[in-house]
Amino acid sequence: MTDHSAHLTLELCKDDSGAESIALLTLNRPDIKNAISDGEVIDAIEQTLAQVNDRQDIKVAVFTGAGKVFSGGGNIKAMQQRSGMFAGDAQQLSANYKAFIQRIPLAFAQLEIPIIAAVNGPAVGAGNDMVCMCDIAIASEQATFAESFIKLGIIPGDGGAWLLPRRIGMQHALEMALTGRTFSADEALRMGLVSRVVPHTQLLGSALGLARQMATNDARCLRETKRLFNAARSQTLEQALDDAAQIQGQLHHAPGFKL
Repeated sequence: MTDHSAHLTLELCKDDSGAESIALLTLNRPDIKNAISDGEVIDAIEQTLAQVNDRQDIKVAVFTGAGKVFSGGGNIKAMQQRSGMFAGDAQQLSANYKAFIQRIPLAFAQLEIPIIAAVNGPAVGAGNDMVCMCDIAIASEQATFAESFIKLGIIPGDGGAWLLPRRIGMQHALEMALTGRTFSADEALRMGLVSRVVPHTQLLGSALGLARQMATNDARCLRETKRLFNAARSQTLEQALDDAAQIQGQLHHAPGFKL
C-alpha cells in the first residue's frame, strides 16, 4: 500500500513475519528541500501521523526525506517574500507559528508507536528539530545538522528549545543554537543527536532493520514502553513507579504476555 501524496508518502513495509507492520514515511518535496513550513506539508505530516497512530497493525515508523536533503526546515523563499505563514505583522506571525509549524511537534508527540529518523542529508533548522521529534535517529555519513535559526536573526519557533536539550543536553544544545554552525554526522553521533552513522547506501536498510527488530515485539507493549519513557521525563520516581506498576499489572494479563 502506497499513498502517492504530493508532500508525504506512506509505504507499508513487511516485518520478519511477513506482516506489513512498518510505516515508511518520506517527505516528498525535494524541490523545496523538504521544507516543512508550508501549510500543505504540515497538513500532510499531521494527517499521516494521525492515520498511522490509529492503525493498530502498524508497530513502528521510519521517517526520511526524498532526494539529497532530509529537511531544510522553514521555506526560506517564503520568508524572504513574507508569504504563507511568514506573512503579516508581528502579532500575525506569532499566530501563524501556532497555527502552522508548531502543529508538527504536537503531532509527533501524539504518535504512540516508535518512530525512527533516517537522516539522508542536511537537517537544517526545523529539520534538525524534527530529528529530535523522532525517538531514535540513524544518520547517513552524508548527513549534516544545523540549529541555524540564529543565522537568520530568529530563534527556534518550532519547539527546538524544548526538544534539543532533551536529546543532547543543554551544553551541546546551546552550542548548536548559539553558533548556528553545521555539524557533521560524526559530531552528531558524539553528542547523541543520532544513535549511529552508516554508509549512505545502507541508511534505509539500517533504519528498516532496526524497525524490524522492534516489530518482533508485541504491539501494545511497544506503545506502552514508549509512553512510559516519555511520561517519566516529567515525573518523580514515585510517580514513574506507580505508572509502571499500573501498566505492568495489565500487561501480565494481556495476550502479548510470554513466559
